[in-house]
Amino acid sequence: MKKSLIALAVLAASGASFAQSTVSVYGILDAWVGVNKGADGISQTMIGSGGVDTDRWGLKGSEDLGGGLKADFVLEQGFTIDTGATTTAGSAFGRYAAVGFSGGFGEVKFGKYSTAYDMVENGANAVFNSALSAEAATFKSGNYNWNPANGVYYATPNMSGFSGAVSYALGENKTATAGAGNVTAFNVKYEQGPVMASLGYQTEKANGNATANKFSQINASYDLGVAKLQGAIGTANIANLGTKEYQLGVTAPVSTVLAVSANYASSKDDDNGAVTGVKRSGFGLAAAYTLSKRTFLYGGYRGESAKQNGVSSVDTHLFALGVHHTF
Repeated sequence: MKKSLIALAVLAASGASFAQSTVSVYGILDAWVGVNKGADGISQTMIGSGGVDTDRWGLKGSEDLGGGLKADFVLEQGFTIDTGATTTAGSAFGRYAAVGFSGGFGEVKFGKYSTAYDMVENGANAVFNSALSAEAATFKSGNYNWNPANGVYYATPNMSGFSGAVSYALGENKTATAGAGNVTAFNVKYEQGPVMASLGYQTEKANGNATANKFSQINASYDLGVAKLQGAIGTANIANLGTKEYQLGVTAPVSTVLAVSANYASSKDDDNGAVTGVKRSGFGLAAAYTLSKRTFLYGGYRGESAKQNGVSSVDTHLFALGVHHTF
């Protein structure tokens, strides 16, 4: 009898909690068809996934705990719409699996989640931050671990346009001869009116004895109304090979439903002993046509080249037409 009463009390408490909670299913479906010429010189007609945003679905929710405090969670899985395969094999929620709290203090999350650097990286990437952007083909500061496991993330509230975040992910791989690795990141951002500016920085160590890979990026944009000017400067140091890069772009609304965007990007590896730096440059041009609040069409072209010793060159390009839908 006592156990039955306890069970009923638990169910009653659970029901009261559920009544104050909100849970939603969401996702992005993004597919494109086009021609891609890779570094091997082969042009391939193909159907691709995630031209603007990675295909995904997820569950997210929050519970009002009172006093402005909420408990939040997010579970998200990525997939490729052209094949239906998950982007992280063997993982039920390979993109996000996090729980935490939010309130007047900001928000804190625990689990597998974006790093603070990821939250601002590509913040001013023109050409809709898509695969058609020149930045996608030339920047190395995008080759970072954006959602490490075993992490803690904290973001401040917005204070007159200013905000910031820090994150730290535990490697949990300590041995008798080497300390555990980690992924550490932070960002600072200002966004108010027509101005946006941000700085992001991240370091990654495979273990305590390893040399850290380092990534940094400064993004800025200014909305003139008739067009938005966008730019980025970044650095990457991967396996002791440093790279400097920049991007300049513009996005202009032609009408209430049509926008066009273009950019130029360049990056150059530092000479490092026997390794001769490679210089990459490219340009991108695309348009987006809005069909509804949840669906738009996009299309465009991206071309780039890579040179070593200023002589040899590898040219690649991508032409694509796609559809982007959210639910």
